[in-house]
Amino acid sequence: MSVRIDGNLLLEILEETPSTQNIMLMGKHGIGKSQILEKFYSEKGCKVVPLFLGQMSDPGDLIGIPHKNEKTGHTEFMSPYWFPTDDTPVVLFLDELNRARPEVLQTIMDLALNRKLAGRSLPEGSRIISAVNNGEEYQLTDLDPALVSRFNIYEFVPSVKDWLLWAGKNEIDERITSYIAANPTALDNQKAVEDLDNLEKTPDRRGWVRVSEIISGKEELTQSHKSMIAGIIGGIAANRFFEFLDQNHLLTAKELLLGDYEISLLKLKTYETPQLATINDALFVYLESAKYSSSDKPLMANNLSSYYGFLEKNRLREAMAHFANMFSGTMYPNALVFIISECPELYSKMTRFVSEIR
Repeated sequence: MSVRIDGNLLLEILEETPSTQNIMLMGKHGIGKSQILEKFYSEKGCKVVPLFLGQMSDPGDLIGIPHKNEKTGHTEFMSPYWFPTDDTPVVLFLDELNRARPEVLQTIMDLALNRKLAGRSLPEGSRIISAVNNGEEYQLTDLDPALVSRFNIYEFVPSVKDWLLWAGKNEIDERITSYIAANPTALDNQKAVEDLDNLEKTPDRRGWVRVSEIISGKEELTQSHKSMIAGIIGGIAANRFFEFLDQNHLLTAKELLLGDYEISLLKLKTYETPQLATINDALFVYLESAKYSSSDKPLMANNLSSYYGFLEKNRLREAMAHFANMFSGTMYPNALVFIISECPELYSKMTRFVSEIR
């Protein structure tokens, strides 16, 4: 049985694993493996070299082209374009490892075991990380147990909260994050429709990012937008997304925190606990993103305190408990700092409430 990890644990693994140990990440396509690796190592000043092994037709694509050394008379291999020319360590990201041809995998064996490629050693401190797709929907190559044994193997299953936090920090349209918060299985529900043909689109995390790029800044979405979105996440997912927008347009975190609270209150009074829980999620994600100016803080603090006061006044205990659960957790440190520094009265209320429910 594979070890399942989320985004936070993956970052710890990348931090703690020695460079001499190889890592293999199992998971579906489009769940953010490459983005997390690229961001983590680039912030440390390390170059990440992605190699898409499933696209390589023979070992020469990996080890370089053979040529004759006129001085020695021996055959040598010209270095591939990506191979380091100095002693700076790199991170080799071997994507689609189990889609590679068997002859390419033989070359990977020496790389994984000895940190060598056609006799050339990688710089000291270089890392090797591979990614494999798992699932019956993929055409895959069986991996040699001897190669598999060279890797520490983890099944990467990032949580929806991981993605919502990332989305909040990367300006993903709030209509999408509200929809995903209310419908978590819609994030990457690749088996939402039975008997799909090979070209039927289904939603995944990369797809939602592309949807955001299309709809951001557009208040009104047209039928043309719906058709474009269907080409990204599939017709069924697009229909469900638009139905949500038509029937369940919730207050976004930005509207509640930076808008006229009296107008927001009119909408809040119509919501049940599930909708309020979705708003709670959106508020903490927005506060965690810190995508606001210092001049916005007084209004945000006042509206946030007023919102919790609404929950309290109407004795909406389940929504209050949900709010308190996120307040007392570890996923939203920026949000907690905001509440402590900008909403001291709310902080006191939350502290008392958490102590009572415990």
